[in-house]
Amino acid sequence: MRTTHIKLLVLGILFMGMVSFAGSLATLDGQSAALAADSEGPVTLQGTGATFPAPLYEKWFTDYNKAHPNVEINYQALGSGAGIKQFQQGLVNFGASDAAMTDEQMAAVKQGVVLIPMTAGCVVLGYNLPDAPSELKLSREAYAGIFLGKITQWNDPIIAKANPGAKLPDTKITVVTRSDGSGTTFVFTSNLSAISEAWNKGPGKGTSVNFPVGVAGKGNPGVAALIKETPGAIGYVEYGYAVQTGMPMATLENKSGKFVKPSLEAGQAALASVELPANRRAWIPDPPAAEAYPIVSYTWLLCYKKYSDPKILATLKSIIDYGLTDGQKSSTELGYIPLPASVISADKKALGEIS
Repeated sequence: MRTTHIKLLVLGILFMGMVSFAGSLATLDGQSAALAADSEGPVTLQGTGATFPAPLYEKWFTDYNKAHPNVEINYQALGSGAGIKQFQQGLVNFGASDAAMTDEQMAAVKQGVVLIPMTAGCVVLGYNLPDAPSELKLSREAYAGIFLGKITQWNDPIIAKANPGAKLPDTKITVVTRSDGSGTTFVFTSNLSAISEAWNKGPGKGTSVNFPVGVAGKGNPGVAALIKETPGAIGYVEYGYAVQTGMPMATLENKSGKFVKPSLEAGQAALASVELPANRRAWIPDPPAAEAYPIVSYTWLLCYKKYSDPKILATLKSIIDYGLTDGQKSSTELGYIPLPASVISADKKALGEIS
């Protein structure tokens, strides 16, 4: 009896030790993956996609490389459309898109798809208008009308109505859009479709749409450059690009009728108005919160469910874990909205879907 009792006690201790050890492995998964990559020689990851999060991703990948010199991440910011296409074709280890892949798009990927929202940001209307008021307000009717080509002069009565007392110049409006397949375009046109019946029935929403008016630039940098060099121009860009280039940004009317300046706080209010579903795909075309900036989106990393190379798998998981932890600290300084704790928790759980 005594011998049996001792054996059971020993087995219990061993079992508890195994449970504790398994928990430790799960906690250290990202760290051990990076250490494995460092010890087994160089690892190179290829990624393509959105320009929206590119400044943040580039900082993450550079900082990660400094800590793990054997790991190199090559990211080409060619736009969300290119990111999805190359990911579907298996030409990259990961993709990136501001427009979450649809069920149809994911069905074309034989390895399966895991979507992970890595950061979020505002899409702003940057403009170049000499002698403009210090705070240019655009109602929903005004900015929809501008991109529909119905409002063509900066002193149009519809613009003037939201800016009482301001001296608006008699300057022609030049609309600047994206020339490439773009998640930023998807986010912006989703908002336009939500606020304007004419837009919804006309150009509609998508990563590429036929804008009724305007000139086009490639990527957020291309649009920002065109706005900066064209007096009278207005275009849609990611908030961080506008901040980094010192570009004026319009204050926009939201769903509650309040005019809200683009800011990280106003972006967080928009995110808080929508709960992230189990599949981690959430669109926020017209957030209802009174303090919310109206054009906000998550941006996703596109990962395969299955990787044949264990080093690539381990390294990718480690990099994603870094982005969800230490990497989030870089969000604010670059103009991105830090992820809510609940989203980070869901993302870390999603890493278990990748094998």
